[in-house]
Amino acid sequence: MTRKNAIKVFEDRKVRTLWDDDKEEWYFSIVDVVAILTDSPNPRKYWSVLKTRLKKEGSELTTNCSQLKMQSQDGKFYKTDCATTEALFRLIQSIPSPKAEPFKLWMAQVAAERLDQIQDPELSIQQAMHDYKQLGYSENWINQRLKSIEIRKELTDEWKKHGLKEGVHFAALTDVIYQAWSDKTAKEYKKFKGLKKENLRDNMTNKELVLNMLAELSTKEISETDNPENFPAHIDVAKRGGNVAREARLRLEAETGKKVVSPLNAVSLHSRAIEKKED
Repeated sequence: MTRKNAIKVFEDRKVRTLWDDDKEEWYFSIVDVVAILTDSPNPRKYWSVLKTRLKKEGSELTTNCSQLKMQSQDGKFYKTDCATTEALFRLIQSIPSPKAEPFKLWMAQVAAERLDQIQDPELSIQQAMHDYKQLGYSENWINQRLKSIEIRKELTDEWKKHGLKEGVHFAALTDVIYQAWSDKTAKEYKKFKGLKKENLRDNMTNKELVLNMLAELSTKEISETDNPENFPAHIDVAKRGGNVAREARLRLEAETGKKVVSPLNAVSLHSRAIEKKED
């Protein structure tokens, strides 16, 4: 079962969601939805009370909820009460709110968009652009990030072609690439930026994204040329690909006198963008 966490935005309010590839179904964080519909200062308590009431009434809604791991504000993943689109439609009927109907229409749109994206991958790119804009990223950064996603997929497709598996193999080789070009493992890089479970690439500057793309593109190109036959050979290829970007990084730092690997993360990048607009 493959599940992908994502953030969706309804009227500037974030809703944590998870897409299940196998079931082709969205799961929504119930607490996030309750917060939007009720504007309650304590949506968790509101949901707890409502859940107790529904159980007493013999409603099956609570048994249809799933506990899935979603990222919290502290960056860690916790089990969270979630509902499918169908279950959430029914649950919303139990919450008196003027936002109920607009939210139902939004949910239906999210579901429809995902089904369209499965048929037309270009729509996924358009949706990603929209989501990143909603989260405050600049258009220039978004273009770089989408290109990095394309290059990353080409690299992982190359790894899959050689029989490497997602998880341990991919993570180990990615670490080798990071270490080679940035002098930091993924864990060290995240710590440097003050991150926990957040996506590292979503917190890179434009320069970092460009050099990481160069490292991954180089790794893919070298792999296609060398055709590595075992995992140690792939490690060697990853080091060589990362070193291509390392040389570019060192040359750029020498020319500008500025470090490329930055402690800036998404929060600080967005704050700087806002300050520039106000200036």
